[in-house]
Amino acid sequence: MALIDFRSCTEAELADYLAGLGQPQFRANQLFRWLQSGVGDFEEMTNLPKGLRGQMRRDGYLAGAEIVKRQTSRLDETVKYVFRLRDGALIESVKMQYKHGTTLCISTQVGCNMRCSFCASGLNGKARDLSASEMLAQIFAAQKDSGQRISGVVLMGMGEPLDNLDNTVRFLQLVSNEQGLNIGLRHISVSTCGVVPGILKLAEYKFPITLSVSLHAPEDALRSRLMPVNQKWGLKELLEACKAYQAATTRRISFEYAMIRNVNDSDACARMLASCLKGILSHVNLIPANPVVEHKFVRSDNARVKAFAARLEALGINATIRRTLGADIDASCGQLRRRIEAERGNCDANLQ
Repeated sequence: MALIDFRSCTEAELADYLAGLGQPQFRANQLFRWLQSGVGDFEEMTNLPKGLRGQMRRDGYLAGAEIVKRQTSRLDETVKYVFRLRDGALIESVKMQYKHGTTLCISTQVGCNMRCSFCASGLNGKARDLSASEMLAQIFAAQKDSGQRISGVVLMGMGEPLDNLDNTVRFLQLVSNEQGLNIGLRHISVSTCGVVPGILKLAEYKFPITLSVSLHAPEDALRSRLMPVNQKWGLKELLEACKAYQAATTRRISFEYAMIRNVNDSDACARMLASCLKGILSHVNLIPANPVVEHKFVRSDNARVKAFAARLEALGINATIRRTLGADIDASCGQLRRRIEAERGNCDANLQ
């Protein structure tokens, strides 16, 4: 039988498991609280019978995240982590400090299948999805390492959250539970490159999260070149899904737009973008594109980014320029993990 991923379980699922062991009903709440506190070993669950702890050790496991590498920016308080999971897979998270609190950008997959042309995460494709417990484990590990409470979460690290929708939904339900991390859903953002069925399905849950849509181009030909997902779900279909999501949730949608010099940063692009977003309650987040060694794109200069933002504002589209954090610590998604895997591969080769 497959081992039970205890930290991904709801309290009701734990109750069913414990009932099968003849345990009293109140044990389910005790166990759930331990699991959602980030406890790393069954033996730490001191108010549970020793025999039960031993049985759980035989039946399942506690997903964790071991810190393999930590980089701290000399420019700000940003910290980038590479974590090793129980099967040896490596993922990344980034801890960012803001005036309102501490936010962690987490991964939802090992690698990514979306292959956006300016991102390092998908260069080798997707190895596997992360479980809800592995998403939670990134938060527990960052909190323990930093001594800071994570008050906000962004699902914008490695991977496409809506390509791993069931685990993403389970994570949202667990991370916001009052008996666990209790991070309010309004302090959580879920980013997607435009997986239309996932957007429509997520809308059914009516979570008060922020949906962030990676747009990066205002017309299909350019977007298909930058983001292969557009070849499956074009701009018209994507924007219709965004309208449906907004109608279901009444939440403003954030559109992410990476500014790439002489590619998508012209005044004409700004006008087309404003036309695309007409009628959608939205906010455009302009991102000076991070350099990725494997790609040749160059970020737009500050003057061009500011001019683009001003053009959008003049056309009635709310836009801000994202503050660059951690620019000196392999800022792009997947870069640090790829470097460590390359180093590990070289070491393995030298040992043969």
